[in-house]
Amino acid sequence: MEPVNDERIYSNRYQVTHLIARGGMAMVYRAHDRMLNRFVALKILYPELSVDHAFVERFRREAQAAANLSHPNIVPVFDWGEDNGAYFIVMELFDGPSLAGVLKDYGALSPARAAQVAAQTASALAYAHRSGVVHRDVKPGNILLTKDGLVKVTDFGIAQAISTKDNLTAAGSVMGTATYFSPEQAEGAMVDGRSDVYSLGVVLFEMLAGRPPFVGDSPVAVAGMHVRDVTPSVRDFNPAVPADMVAITNHALMKRPVDRYQSADEFRADLLRFADGQPVSASSPRAFSGADATQAVSSVSAGERTQAVPVMSGPRAVNSRRQKNSSRTMYLLAALVLLTVAVVGYSLANKHTTPSNMPDLVGMSVTDAVNQVKADGLLVGQTNLVSSNKPAGTVVSTDPAPGKKVTNGMSITLNVSEGVAGQPVTIPSVVGDNLSDAESTLVAAGLAFQVNFTPTVPGSFTTTTTSSAGGSSTTTVPGSPSTTSSNVLPNTVLSQNPKGGSRGRTGQKVTLTVLSNGALFPLPNLGGMAQVQAAAILGQSSLNVNSATTSECSPVPVGEVSSSVPAFGQPVKAGDVVSLVISTGPCNPLVPNLYNLTLSQATQQVNAAAALVSGSLVIASTPASGSQCSGHQGRILTQDQTPLTSVPSGTTINVTVCP
Repeated sequence: MEPVNDERIYSNRYQVTHLIARGGMAMVYRAHDRMLNRFVALKILYPELSVDHAFVERFRREAQAAANLSHPNIVPVFDWGEDNGAYFIVMELFDGPSLAGVLKDYGALSPARAAQVAAQTASALAYAHRSGVVHRDVKPGNILLTKDGLVKVTDFGIAQAISTKDNLTAAGSVMGTATYFSPEQAEGAMVDGRSDVYSLGVVLFEMLAGRPPFVGDSPVAVAGMHVRDVTPSVRDFNPAVPADMVAITNHALMKRPVDRYQSADEFRADLLRFADGQPVSASSPRAFSGADATQAVSSVSAGERTQAVPVMSGPRAVNSRRQKNSSRTMYLLAALVLLTVAVVGYSLANKHTTPSNMPDLVGMSVTDAVNQVKADGLLVGQTNLVSSNKPAGTVVSTDPAPGKKVTNGMSITLNVSEGVAGQPVTIPSVVGDNLSDAESTLVAAGLAFQVNFTPTVPGSFTTTTTSSAGGSSTTTVPGSPSTTSSNVLPNTVLSQNPKGGSRGRTGQKVTLTVLSNGALFPLPNLGGMAQVQAAAILGQSSLNVNSATTSECSPVPVGEVSSSVPAFGQPVKAGDVVSLVISTGPCNPLVPNLYNLTLSQATQQVNAAAALVSGSLVIASTPASGSQCSGHQGRILTQDQTPLTSVPSGTTINVTVCP
């Protein structure tokens, strides 16, 4: 970071102090939030782009997309606004490098560390996809690493809701970073979460190989490679990468979306299996080397910047060598090959294949067994995990059994040993945990998981709304005021089945129930918290804090939160704005009229008046004398504090009592 000469204050609140980075669309500064007395990251759109409606809209979309995503692996957005034509976004500030900086300084990461970083990134993307948001610019520069090893995904600047069709780009171009484009993104086609899976696959490749799979002399050239060139093997650049990690990387980098992991959750699960030493679901269909590998050329920084790139066209790679489409000879050769394939295919389709015997795969690893099956012209139809004393990840039986007659193209079933799986285990309790943490806990215990999203919180509570005209309406809302703790939040486990503490077996599936996006939940109780702490909890709950606060007297210590609008326990949903009310200290009680009351009655009145504001009042009595006491025996004759006036809590009221 470098200090700035002009410590400008934006919106009378955010004072810039240091420049952190320069991006393709904006500058990122370290700034001091003077209202909440904390440091934040302030992302300010370049002045020349602030006059472009499309860029401003894209900038607004980033704030909106990220503000609605509350996940431990996503950088939270606190605020966004405009100040004298300068548009800015306020984000949480993290003291740690980007993955791009780490790769630049240290080169390739170990497979274990790469799997850990990629799994946490996949967790963030999976949550965004479940919320209907595709990132579309996944790259090392947008992946931050905290000092405690946590991954934070940032920069949803070109994120797009899955259901929308507007891409906010000029005709004939797409936004993104060419080095990490998915083929469909480079072609200008509609994208979904599988496009982010491909981009994360490129990032994983770079973490393992020390360089991305495709580099070229321009972003356009690199984008074209993603569409038309065969992806090289990680082992072309780092032979020490384990076969299972090569398989995972290859599976994520398949050209066609249908051939990749179908979700970031699937990608993450395979990475966790690798990290845990268990068999992965991906198989390694190919590895290219020698003349078939894409050769490196000098890279350019432009290919790693978010920018508009012309839409690519042309067939996606299916062969091991790039074709020169301008050559008429190659066209004729391709036509001849297609004709030959068609003739052979017709011949095979119209005659019975030659029977052969089922190979003996027992004792092989899953990867070796799959490769053997494919080499013999068979297909893997299903893979089952079974309890066995055989080493984990080895084939214990097949269907058909070894030696049975099979035909070319026939589907077979592999039964694979769970090894230590299937052993007795105590199911951990993950209720109240963040979904990502809960999944990691279950995987570490050798358990599988399934996530069910519910639109309701267990139980219900009733709210009554009174209109200004005097009418009222009653609404039953999911949740209960008694469940307003921090564990009834979006992306947090509400319940699990089987319950924590029960006995199970490794490999068993645990169903986790999580609040779905847009569901109502009770506002957490923030009473007695410091304003900064309350704002942080609201942010973690996917709620926004109103920058304007009000104050009131209350029993809560001065400067702490006394109430909110909506009130604690009332129904809210992600994205709602909550206004905090700050305590100015105890309220002053009103002095009651004690004339002609007995001392006992007066004490009750004084205590009741003080209790209304959680304060205190004291009565001190002295005997009265004189003719005025006639007819007032045992009653208070005078008081020194004027009735119905406000006095500080703890005030003593001196009274005279007739004997």
